[in-house]
Amino acid sequence: MHEVKYDDGKDVQLLSRSGLDWTWRFPWIAETALKIRHSQFVIDGEICVLDVQGISDFNALHSNKYNDEAQLYAFDLFAFGREDLRDQPLLDRKAQLDKLPRGRAQGIFVAPFERGEIGPDLFTAACRMRLEGIVSKHRQRRAKTCDWIKVKNRQHPAYGRVAD
Repeated sequence: MHEVKYDDGKDVQLLSRSGLDWTWRFPWIAETALKIRHSQFVIDGEICVLDVQGISDFNALHSNKYNDEAQLYAFDLFAFGREDLRDQPLLDRKAQLDKLPRGRAQGIFVAPFERGEIGPDLFTAACRMRLEGIVSKHRQRRAKTCDWIKVKNRQHPAYGRVAD
């Protein structure tokens, strides 16, 4: 998981959850973030390399061979302008995130989400597509609460990973 972080509105950093700076590895994502018209924002997302079928390939990402194909999938917005959004409901943060540019060709893609009682069906579809799984969140919760539910596909190669 990675997030774009702005310092004083002039710089972009792509930081891993553990605090590693990966900006050097994905400079086009940082350049795209600099082009976004809003001077300051902090997004939460995941950098992915997709295979020919559009499925995220963890091994390709970590091999360093496909760095130029990586995209940032943004799924939450923690700050916008000078406003800290982490205490706002997820649905409100998603609405703000939707104002940022879309399109994988640009390097940053706003990840879609599904509402409603479709979790089991969505998970079944994710498994059929050989995806890692799904994350379920309550739309009224604040950022990074403990009640998010990650359901992993046991058949996916990432199933045994401890940290992701």
